[in-house]
Amino acid sequence: MLLALENVSLKFGGVQALNGVSFDVRDREIRALIGPNGAGKSSALNILNGFYKPTQGAIFVFGEQRKSMRPVDAARAGIARTFQNIALFKGMSTLDNIMSGRLIKTRTGIFEHALFWGRAVREELQHREKVEEIIDFLEIEHIRRVPVGRLPYGLQKRVELGRALALEPRILLLDEPMAGMNLEEKQDMCRFILDVNRELGTTIVLIEHDMSVVMDISDRVVVLEYGRKIADGTPDEVKGNQAVIDAYLGQEHA
Repeated sequence: MLLALENVSLKFGGVQALNGVSFDVRDREIRALIGPNGAGKSSALNILNGFYKPTQGAIFVFGEQRKSMRPVDAARAGIARTFQNIALFKGMSTLDNIMSGRLIKTRTGIFEHALFWGRAVREELQHREKVEEIIDFLEIEHIRRVPVGRLPYGLQKRVELGRALALEPRILLLDEPMAGMNLEEKQDMCRFILDVNRELGTTIVLIEHDMSVVMDISDRVVVLEYGRKIADGTPDEVKGNQAVIDAYLGQEHA
């Protein structure tokens, strides 16, 4: 077990976002998190990488129990994140945006970087080498110098994935990575997610509304409704669960 929530609750004033939710994430699996809008999916991801502090319960990260966690602690532990809404530096190039994901791995000080000598030069070259590998992996060489604000939506999503991979994460949290994409863009993103999981050995926690995607690429699925867990199991087990059909799968999803 790499990651887990145990009896986690989260309240915002009088709003109960999560209520006694427990689930775990195993090494090298693709773990999907589904449910209707407002079910608490993004809140669960925000707890896992330290944006929210749970009102109750515990987080387990690589076997270590924590009451809460800061985003910087999550990043240092090897947990990377993409967001529902694209959060890139629109005026910066693809290369520079992905380079920004290497900042937490920077060891040289501000003074050395300002002068750009010694260790700073060697470190910069190492970071650029890693970023170029990610650019090749995601097949975005042709846009490496293009400001991301000029890119179509699907490519911006791929750049955001690249920035998360720049952290060299053990666990990757993806919040609706295919939202707003056309069919071809979804197929490309599915392929890259599977490659990240299989070739890089990265464990993935995925929020996604497209059930064909979830059922095709996930190893296990947890289902939330109104902040409570209503099902947990393999895609086939979840697909046949009547509570899930009534709450979610019976509805129409894009």
